[in-house]
Amino acid sequence: MDLDLLSSPYAARRVPLVAGNGVVATSHPLASQAGLAMLRAGGSAVDAALAAAACLTVLEPTSNGLGGDGFALIWDGSQLHGINGSGRAPATLNVELLARAGHGDMPTYGWLPVTVPGVVQLWGDMHERFGKLPLTQVLAPAMSYAEEGAPVAAMVSRYWDLAVAAAKMRHGAEFSAFLPTYAPGGRAPRCGERFRSPGHARTLRLIAQEGVRAFYEGAIADAIATFSRATGGLLTADDLAAHQSEWVEPITTRYGDYTVAEIPPNGQGVAALISLGILDGLDLASHPRDSVASYHLQVEAMKLAFADTFAYVGDPAYAQMPMAALLDRERLAERRSLIRPDAQQIGPGELPKGGTVYLCTADRDGLMVSMIQSNYMGFGSGIVVPDWGISLHNRGYGFVTTPGHPNQLLPGKRPFHTI
Repeated sequence: MDLDLLSSPYAARRVPLVAGNGVVATSHPLASQAGLAMLRAGGSAVDAALAAAACLTVLEPTSNGLGGDGFALIWDGSQLHGINGSGRAPATLNVELLARAGHGDMPTYGWLPVTVPGVVQLWGDMHERFGKLPLTQVLAPAMSYAEEGAPVAAMVSRYWDLAVAAAKMRHGAEFSAFLPTYAPGGRAPRCGERFRSPGHARTLRLIAQEGVRAFYEGAIADAIATFSRATGGLLTADDLAAHQSEWVEPITTRYGDYTVAEIPPNGQGVAALISLGILDGLDLASHPRDSVASYHLQVEAMKLAFADTFAYVGDPAYAQMPMAALLDRERLAERRSLIRPDAQQIGPGELPKGGTVYLCTADRDGLMVSMIQSNYMGFGSGIVVPDWGISLHNRGYGFVTTPGHPNQLLPGKRPFHTI
């Protein structure tokens, strides 16, 4: 084992890592190797993270892609930075239009749940601030895998097969490019078979050459907007051009001797903090690890946390998010008191009146990255932009139509996010 540059998909296990020059941990060994190549070339942990992230869009298209969103926490050695790379609803999408289309709630597939993809801009903003190597070098491994192909992993093949079976049941011009792109032989690639995606390589190459704004204002944006317009979509060139990532202040809570940080809303990171705050007052250590009693307490804490999160979290640009109230230690103690020896149905608590692939990297200078990106529900909306290898996500499914709810669908709003 190379303890100077360590790559492992199992790095989250209970074994301490000792690595003098850097660590890359992802869900796929080829993505991890791409990240390590950046560290060996003198790149930063961000360069390594982005190289791995770009590879994962090719190697695990069942979980993430160029048409999805992403979030990251970055430690620069003295300060923690957060970045929200989630996109917004099209400017013409609203509850009334949804109703006219015959939907009382957000549909799962098709154009209506498609929001602006944010992950490519996220890559660009992270690279601009913390990258050392040229973007062409950082994206080169992903371009190679897309152009020349890479063997499909067993678990990826399984989910791919399920996705293709479901895609064969969907009809409409908007779904026309999915099967030619991801099942060119009429089926999903089997375990060990090499999958090539020339359209994906074309998109990555243009991003590397012209920068990430090519995805939002250049030829790639034109292709997305043109396909949307031709097949009944609402996503426009203006929607894409308006997109920006947002650098944010992470939210934190205490758990034992640790301070745990998450990205603030519109994501669900606060649910993890609420659950940890609830568990912090319980004697979890008195129960054996992986015991029924231990799992029971953790599950009930998460149920309480999600009940609050689903009720009170949305896009902070449209409503004030009551983070201080949700993480208040006295309120957490009240929620903790609701846990009983038996499982129960749990609703949101009162607030005080008047509040899908993951990877991490570190470099020898102390820069560290915790990053997640996803297309949602496997391949997302089922819509693929022809000839560009872009599978568009369906994050708009996270909206609700309840009037006055903090996560109610509104034009230009970011949906509640599960990553």
